[in-house]
Amino acid sequence: MGKKGKKEKKVKGAEKTAAKMEKKVSKRSKREEEDLEALIAEFQQLDAKKTQVVETTCPPPSPRLNASLSAHPEKDELILFGGEFFNGKKTYLYNDLFLYNIKKNTWMKLDIPNPPPPRCAHQAVVVAQGGGQLWLFGGEFASPDGEQFYHYKDLWLLHLNPLKWEQIKAPGAPSGRSGHRMVLCKRQLLVFGGFHESTRDYIYYNDVHCFSLDSFSWTRLTPLGSGPGPRSACLMTATSDHSSIIVYGGYSKSRAKKDVDKGTIHSDMFLLKRDGKDGQEKWAWSRVSPGGVKPVPCSGFTGGVCVGAGARTLLFGGVCDDEDEETLEGDFFNDLYLYDITKNRWHPAKLKGTKSERKKRRRGRRAGDGDGDGGQSEETAEDRASPQEPTEIIKEIVTEDGTVMTIREAVPVARAESESEEEEDEEEDEEEGAAASLVEPCARSNAMATVKGGRLYLYGGMFEVGDKQVTLADLYSLDLHKMDKWDVLQEMDPKAQEWLEESDEEDDDDGDEEARGGESDEESEEEESESEEEGDHPCVQAGESLEAYQHRTEAYWLKLARTNMGQDAKDKKVQKVAVAMANVFYEDQ
Repeated sequence: MGKKGKKEKKVKGAEKTAAKMEKKVSKRSKREEEDLEALIAEFQQLDAKKTQVVETTCPPPSPRLNASLSAHPEKDELILFGGEFFNGKKTYLYNDLFLYNIKKNTWMKLDIPNPPPPRCAHQAVVVAQGGGQLWLFGGEFASPDGEQFYHYKDLWLLHLNPLKWEQIKAPGAPSGRSGHRMVLCKRQLLVFGGFHESTRDYIYYNDVHCFSLDSFSWTRLTPLGSGPGPRSACLMTATSDHSSIIVYGGYSKSRAKKDVDKGTIHSDMFLLKRDGKDGQEKWAWSRVSPGGVKPVPCSGFTGGVCVGAGARTLLFGGVCDDEDEETLEGDFFNDLYLYDITKNRWHPAKLKGTKSERKKRRRGRRAGDGDGDGGQSEETAEDRASPQEPTEIIKEIVTEDGTVMTIREAVPVARAESESEEEEDEEEDEEEGAAASLVEPCARSNAMATVKGGRLYLYGGMFEVGDKQVTLADLYSLDLHKMDKWDVLQEMDPKAQEWLEESDEEDDDDGDEEARGGESDEESEEEESESEEEGDHPCVQAGESLEAYQHRTEAYWLKLARTNMGQDAKDKKVQKVAVAMANVFYEDQ
């Protein structure tokens, strides 16, 4: 009783500490979020002008990360929503919605009235009912300079037939957060973890919340047992029978000493098991120790996508940061791992088209041939008549879970020499073919992935080269049954991406007037005045760059931001909001 009592007190003490921290963070971040609420309200006003659904065939979406990519539950389509992009100077958040037609390899942009405001690091889950549904929860919005954050706690429902956005307002929702995970478990949406960040403070969560698709109500679960510590960006997936949830890895930060944050990459795994009837179920955490070849511990991986009937889940890419007090450098990965939930084993997913795998399979087949007629047909009578010491050949067979089985076989020398010559010829031919055909997505983190029709689809993400962040917009697919090769559906040249250094910003400011020359301030004011009279925002002129548009319409957006934020708002904050509003309007045109 004594030990149990101490343990219970320790748990309650930790809960109190977490509650105090959450209250502290909420109080500080509330002021920051109030500044961004005016900007978000402006976005919603712009979207409110949309009165009908418009479907437009379009080029592939712009580069982004931390968006959501989901498989349409009833059509051969993928659904891409939101995300973020950073060009070295500014952070852009999106709320655009795209459909990818798998058979035609084409994109379509959907403009639907009253969508969720721009966000990234949210979660989306598809449900096969009512013509198809996409449920979306949480995420974050950031100021253009990336210094202020707004964390959403809203729940949205996208009806896929007919197309319609609907905000679901239900009491008891989880607190605002991003980087959380959400999965469908029978008739429930389960939300775990995530984080909430302000300029000075942050908090990571390990709470579990449940939203009922029947009663449209939220419930906070209180599972028994010791569960995972607070974290974000973990792998979370439901078992095939939807009786349990698997949680693996993730990332969290802690403040070791004053103003010094230390990041932690988690590599532990937990099972959240459900027992009992619907409405009376009980949940319990337990630790899981998987076998096999485990992934390299990293953050920013893409995972949680179920394969087949839900018996396996996958993990792709990620980054392992090497942190010290002055620099932050990361090693990015493009490895693909499969976790067999039934066998509780990890194994790397090797492409069967690579030289090494073909060689292992070839050796495995010869091991199965044994001492049959094959391989000895070329022997002469003299060879057969002269007994020689047999040669031992080692063969390897790779099982489905990645285990390598070694088989030793004694064969005549003549056969061994013949097989050796054949292997050399085959290896020379196959080496040339493998070098030409092997294509893989580059190493990256924070990509988007989903599975449809037995194929894995991978889109976007980012990697770093020195101080430069390269954001991707490429699209790959991989047949998870054949595992032969990656198909490139959409290419992107990372070198073509614009990257603006801090010095570029100063140069741009100095040379803006000369570069934009030819347009007088009077003409600009006239156009803004006409726009205001019509009740519309200043239009983007043909071929006009973002910088030129900002310069020409600066007075208009400053006035609009001041009107929305009030006369007491600080000039610096008004300027930030004005710039962000202009950026968003420009991107929408």
